[in-house]
Amino acid sequence: MLGVKPYLSFNGNCEEAINFYKEALDGEILFMQRYGESPMAGMTGDDKVMHCTLKIGDTHIMASDNPPNMASTPGNNISLAIGLNDKDIARKFFDNLAKDGNVTMPLDKTFWAEAFGMLTDKFGINWMINCDVPESDHAKATA
Repeated sequence: MLGVKPYLSFNGNCEEAINFYKEALDGEILFMQRYGESPMAGMTGDDKVMHCTLKIGDTHIMASDNPPNMASTPGNNISLAIGLNDKDIARKFFDNLAKDGNVTMPLDKTFWAEAFGMLTDKFGINWMINCDVPESDHAKATA
């Protein structure tokens, strides 16, 4: 998803929270994937939410349950997620934001993205950079 979106992190109650926000804000769940439906099965409770997207009006909120080694607390449970489709721009943005900050997950290829990384910038703001697999590569993989 291109652009900047808020990303909420939960310690095991993501589905409950997203359903609450859906009802409270007349939202629509567009996507939900559980850890058990991914290569990360067994990393945490397989019924826990690995990623979901909630549409509220013209905006989207993304969310997930944290893996056990990445517990969140109030203040570090919201990140800004930047969605891109150009790996070079993803690297540039990541490196720019990481200057004098703290990289929590280096920008690297994952099973869902050409590049993904997480960091906290020098002002204490959490960021996620996600670069989708280019359409041409995605078409080849699904052909």
